[in-house]
Amino acid sequence: MTALGRDGGDASGAVVVAVPGSAIAEALAKVTGLAGQVTVDATNLYGTRDDTYPSLSHQIKAIIGGPTAKSFSTVFATAYDEIDAQRVTPSNLFAAEPGARDVTERLIRDAGLDPLYVGDLDLGARLLENSSALTRALAAQIGPFFYRYGRPGEL
Repeated sequence: MTALGRDGGDASGAVVVAVPGSAIAEALAKVTGLAGQVTVDATNLYGTRDDTYPSLSHQIKAIIGGPTAKSFSTVFATAYDEIDAQRVTPSNLFAAEPGARDVTERLIRDAGLDPLYVGDLDLGARLLENSSALTRALAAQIGPFFYRYGRPGEL
């Protein structure tokens, strides 16, 4: 995996976009080798949305053009070092186009989380982005947190 910062660089393989939602166009303009790559959008919506696109994920897809997923936007990066210490594996909600689903599930599992598919990009990306206000409200009360979804009897 290659990490690229504010200065850009050359991307190869799957791409994870983790910038503020308002910085998507600027950040991706500095990166070469993106065209057609499988992309995982980990951005969050702060402030206003560019209503040209149904979601931040769709904005990223319009720039990169490859299969796209929305993931990692409901898990606190500041808590990643604590994932393995949890009694149960935390969940991670994601939405994905078919061509990005397997890569996204593998990346979620590699991070130590349990993938939970909420639907395709057209349905799920905006749903996850809209949930960021709830995530921030909970974090204001209890700090960074994990979550786990399960059927009755599974928890």
